[in-house]
Amino acid sequence: MALLIYQRETGLKTMSEFLRNWLTVLIFGGVGILLVSVFLGLGSLLRPSRDTPQKRINYESGVDPQGDMWSQANIRYYVFALMFVLFDVEAVFIFPWAARLEVYGLFGLVEMFIFIFILALGLLYAWRKRLLRWV
Repeated sequence: MALLIYQRETGLKTMSEFLRNWLTVLIFGGVGILLVSVFLGLGSLLRPSRDTPQKRINYESGVDPQGDMWSQANIRYYVFALMFVLFDVEAVFIFPWAARLEVYGLFGLVEMFIFIFILALGLLYAWRKRLLRWV
């Protein structure tokens, strides 16, 4: 009660609306971190843990490992993955642009053509280096 009288007399506010919103975010973030910590700790206490040598073996697609555990992968697989990411990113940018084409107007159209041209240069480069051949 005394705080309210002091606030009324001096015109001071205890907390701005901006800080109150961030305090709410901080409380929810703290509760989220606390819940994750509690559940992970509870799971580590309740789960069975019997370490056996069989659990330490590398496992790939149901096939038991044979020979040395180190093997070098062909670089072609990484190139295919990068090409996929390249054109996946293209799709992520083109679909929202196409949905709002009338808002962006001529400027958006020119920018998207530049973007597609740069991606086409990447595809042309991969084609010229014969990276798109299936062997």
